[in-house]
Amino acid sequence: MSMLRAICALRVGVTTPKPYLLPSIFSSSFNIHTLSHTTFSRTFRFHSPSIPLSSFLPLIPPKAAASYGTGSGGAEGGRPRELLVQHLLVKEDDQKLLLDLQQKISSGEDLSDLAVEHSVCPSKEEGGMLGWIKKGQMVPEFEEAAFSAPLNKVVKCKTKFGWHLLQVLSEREESILQDIQPHELHGKIQDPNFLEEAQLIDVREPEEVAKASLQGFTVLPLRQFGSWGPEITTKFDPEKDIFVMCHHGMRSLQVAKWLLSQGFRKVYNVSGGIHAYAVQVDPSIPTY
Repeated sequence: MSMLRAICALRVGVTTPKPYLLPSIFSSSFNIHTLSHTTFSRTFRFHSPSIPLSSFLPLIPPKAAASYGTGSGGAEGGRPRELLVQHLLVKEDDQKLLLDLQQKISSGEDLSDLAVEHSVCPSKEEGGMLGWIKKGQMVPEFEEAAFSAPLNKVVKCKTKFGWHLLQVLSEREESILQDIQPHELHGKIQDPNFLEEAQLIDVREPEEVAKASLQGFTVLPLRQFGSWGPEITTKFDPEKDIFVMCHHGMRSLQVAKWLLSQGFRKVYNVSGGIHAYAVQVDPSIPTY
């Protein structure tokens, strides 16, 4: 699916009900089916349809009273930001329904309730929730309307998919995903305070960890994602830095991207994995 099709295909954490994928609207998106190590004997999926989608949603503020506007205004300047957005979509030629919905919102009805009943976007199953978005991820018309909209004010915009009524529920400084080089990580590990406070995840399998490991890392095997994925925001603080490592840095990168989608603010992928750490920093660690 191309980026231009993304608005009408969005749900929180997925593009379509099956299979469960991250939104292709994200320029850094990835197919969860790729989250298998090259030696896996089967295709790995992040979670099965039996796990409730709500377990994977970022924390969402309570419903806010909405008013209806035209999309002019909004914050200007400052650092890059992300917006928590919900919307509903109606067909371009369904002007009567559009006007009716605008009147209902002006009368105090909730956008998410109206999305469930009337939206033609798959996100209706989540009350129109699109999750956190940043600039460069949405089709231009939708992005312009969202990033100029005042908080909680429902605004209207038109894209190739039809008419959208959208509402920005919250905003925050843009999240960060970046590589950390082995020598940088080594320097941090020498600080006892870092090991006490850091959130360190090793997504390799137990048999790999038995061959080589680093102090302080919590082992969360990727093959066991179904057991730890739904509880990730209770086990780790999304507001604190989190570091992810695997063998060569590929599996950890995919998990790092997923952590961003779950609301983690600063995520670091150990570049080259434990193999690079052993070769570049600590030759006492076995390579395999």
